[in-house]
Amino acid sequence: MFSSLRWLALEVKYLDPALSFYREHLDLSVRRERESEAALAVGKTDLILRAPSSVPRGGLHTHYAFSTPAGEYDDWWNTLSQQFDLTEFKFGSAKSLYFYDLEGNCVEIGQSTDEGTGITGIFEIVLEVEDLDRAVSFYTDLGLSVRDRGDNRRRVRLDAGPFDIELWEPQLGLADARGGVHVDIGVTATAATTKVDSITEKALSVEETDTGYRIRDPDGHYLTIE
Repeated sequence: MFSSLRWLALEVKYLDPALSFYREHLDLSVRRERESEAALAVGKTDLILRAPSSVPRGGLHTHYAFSTPAGEYDDWWNTLSQQFDLTEFKFGSAKSLYFYDLEGNCVEIGQSTDEGTGITGIFEIVLEVEDLDRAVSFYTDLGLSVRDRGDNRRRVRLDAGPFDIELWEPQLGLADARGGVHVDIGVTATAATTKVDSITEKALSVEETDTGYRIRDPDGHYLTIE
């Protein structure tokens, strides 16, 4: 498994309105900004908004989940419901709300046991894959474990340590969400070389960087391990 989620990158057509959306509606602060990219602080994770000017580009129509302390969930619902058509689902005793950003990403906010205030982290990222069995094999070889499988849909949820990865074959999920395409994720991991060696033959590409490895998985998603 991984020890931390360093970033999730989203592709945005225009950077300024995308930044304004997340700052205004979710009270995220800007950690750094340059001409074609900005990083917002989500706990210790960067939510990167990236104009389509480089590779990796960042994910399109990605479904991902923010965590918030359980006691703050109703405040988020009351505030966001004034401007968005929200959808809600329950998972055991925890609730999650869903709405869409300017680029068509499905944003989830879910109750957590986190301490602090506001948006405290990212606990789920959904990737669209062509072949579910192939994708599961790839990520379990990296050290992730299967948490559960869909009963009515072709999906598998993987435990990646500090967050979960869901793999979906093309479909509409809860709140009509879709899995992201060409998603770019950065993580930290111990024994990174051993993990990368296990999937080298299955990956589309593996590039060694100054601090680790950048992998392109069989479906074209980017995973940087440091």
